[in-house]
Amino acid sequence: MEQLKTELSIVLGERLSRLERVSEQPYAHLFALYDEQGYAMPLLAKSFTCTGIAAQEAYKLSMLARDGYVRLPTVYGVVTSHQAPYKEILLIERMRGVSAEAPARTPERWALLMDQIVESLLAWHRIDSHGVVGTVDSMQENGWANWYSQRIEVLWSTVINLNHHLLSSEDKTVLYRSRAALGALFTDFNDSAVLVHGNLSLRCLLKDSRSDQLLAMINPGTVLWAPREFELFRLWESGMSEQLLFSYLQKAPVSESFMARRWLYLMWEAISHLIHTGKLEREQFDHARHQLLPWLE
Repeated sequence: MEQLKTELSIVLGERLSRLERVSEQPYAHLFALYDEQGYAMPLLAKSFTCTGIAAQEAYKLSMLARDGYVRLPTVYGVVTSHQAPYKEILLIERMRGVSAEAPARTPERWALLMDQIVESLLAWHRIDSHGVVGTVDSMQENGWANWYSQRIEVLWSTVINLNHHLLSSEDKTVLYRSRAALGALFTDFNDSAVLVHGNLSLRCLLKDSRSDQLLAMINPGTVLWAPREFELFRLWESGMSEQLLFSYLQKAPVSESFMARRWLYLMWEAISHLIHTGKLEREQFDHARHQLLPWLE
């Protein structure tokens, strides 16, 4: 932490009194910066443990800001770090607001906030990719079903070669069966790819603590072009998250078969996190596996 503080002091040309870890994500840690007098600075440092992700997020933030109308953090720069375990540091704007996980003061305010979130998402989802799918660093002209099948094959071969102890034989059986069922799960799929946030959750939405008005969206994912359902599958938790999902679907329905594919996406996203972080989101994985099993029969 001290070495990281020294590095950032040199980059900013101003001595920092301290760093405060704001959040910890699978690939990155977010730090608040305080100047020599102890006052909070108007920027944050997002330190990544993998090379190349900082530049991808910077590009993604700029694209979302350009093509939408909700606020996103301004990017100030990317710094290469010499402080283990960090590889790169993304310097971004420190935004005010609280997480949308905080309950709204009234049901009416929550309904209004959901409307604002949905309209902000639809501003991106109206932008067609014109046949391109994929992540910021790996876009290709391809169909979504083919691209996602390739993604699963990469994840499968990686996790099997790792022979990870966190996965039981039952877990691996369900993963194998889901690969075999991809053709059936994507039967008649014809949704086009659009611009997506790629990491949609209540934690990534900032609102005003007094008015419950949407202020900004933060922490986008690396997937750039995907069908809308790949944005929505993350809203799987019961309660407010699921309410936001149904609010979106009332305004902009997706294919009914999404009800099966959402669990496929969720289960393999847990595998992706396991490969990159060594940690399995067991609650997420088990819930997705349980919900997907009937569709694999």
